[in-house]
Amino acid sequence: MVVAAFVAPFLLPATARFVATAAALPNVSIGVVTTEPVERLSPELKQLLDGHWRVDDALDPQQLVEAVRGLSQQMGPVERLIGALEQLQVPMAYAREVLGLDGMNVETALNVRDKSRMKSVLQDAGVPCARHQLVTDPGQALAFAEAVGFPLVAKPPAGAGAQATYRLDDLSALRGWLEAIPPHADSPGLLEEFLVGDEHTFDSVTVGDQTVFSSISDYHPTPLEVLRQPWIQWTVILPREQNDPRYERIWEVGPAALRVLGVRDALTHMEWFRRPDGSIAVSEVAARPPGAQISSMLGYVHDVDFYRVWAELVILGTFEVPERRYAAGTAYLRGQGRGRVRAVHGVDELQREIGDLVVEARLPEVGQPASSSYEGEGYVIVRHPDTEVVRDALHRIITRLRIELVEVQ
Repeated sequence: MVVAAFVAPFLLPATARFVATAAALPNVSIGVVTTEPVERLSPELKQLLDGHWRVDDALDPQQLVEAVRGLSQQMGPVERLIGALEQLQVPMAYAREVLGLDGMNVETALNVRDKSRMKSVLQDAGVPCARHQLVTDPGQALAFAEAVGFPLVAKPPAGAGAQATYRLDDLSALRGWLEAIPPHADSPGLLEEFLVGDEHTFDSVTVGDQTVFSSISDYHPTPLEVLRQPWIQWTVILPREQNDPRYERIWEVGPAALRVLGVRDALTHMEWFRRPDGSIAVSEVAARPPGAQISSMLGYVHDVDFYRVWAELVILGTFEVPERRYAAGTAYLRGQGRGRVRAVHGVDELQREIGDLVVEARLPEVGQPASSSYEGEGYVIVRHPDTEVVRDALHRIITRLRIELVEVQ
């Protein structure tokens, strides 16, 4: 029996699914560390858990240490400390160090969490990535802009999922960013060269320090463009074929990046660009399962439960390379206007045309508020052995399914 503590600050549906899947593994005992009181846990999840420890701040390493010690009294000695969220990787690494637990160490966690440090490590090792500068005052920002040119990307050094990320097209936009979010020594900002080209992911599994599995997906359009245009309905596709010549360089660069960052025994999510001239550059690496339904799609294209694959990897240290049998894609549904969902147009027609391809969907409901997330008000996942069939279905969804929003007076 392996005893593990799963850190889940808030048990939202995606996180709760990771916890429940881990807790259902045979010969595994799971206790959850969360800010949620035990009364708020669903009866189904409570039944699967062997322990519960409430903390005020799940990002505080000392509280995690105390939680693991408390769970050890409830369940027996905890052997693994795990969590699926990017923001948890550094505090969990510090807690592991104090407790003497196996898992990602502090140096690696900092490498993949601090985006400025990450790019410095990659650059020093000769891994292609965007030019960057950590800035603590306007002078540094202006000097970087003069050296690199516009457009630039501005983001927090420890950002996740394109949060608080902006495209700065000119000097006026840069000055506006400096006024709105003034960088200083205690809270620096990160400026990067704006990478032009097609954006992809490189989602992979390392066992030891070897990349034993990888999967490429395509964004259309890029996440930054999605953030700039809140009305755009966008897609992510996992092609069945992974031997496209466009992907050739990432098979070498992706594993090299993971090695120099120190990633071991992990499922990681990497974002990278293929420039118009064919060269590539790594944008970011996160040592956690991918978001935006990509974890679900990885399961659909391989006919496995990838939530379980991740849990077995980080708790039991086991992984079997799955066969890729399908292509899959997600269309993200975003409303036109502001306020609440007034109507969803085009569902019946699309159901008749491509309903047999749909494997998962969360359609917006009339009356629900507009989402604050770039993922939008809902999504549809489709699957088929032929990649072009999936591409066509996604195009139909985003061009013919319309979410109407209305402001409530």
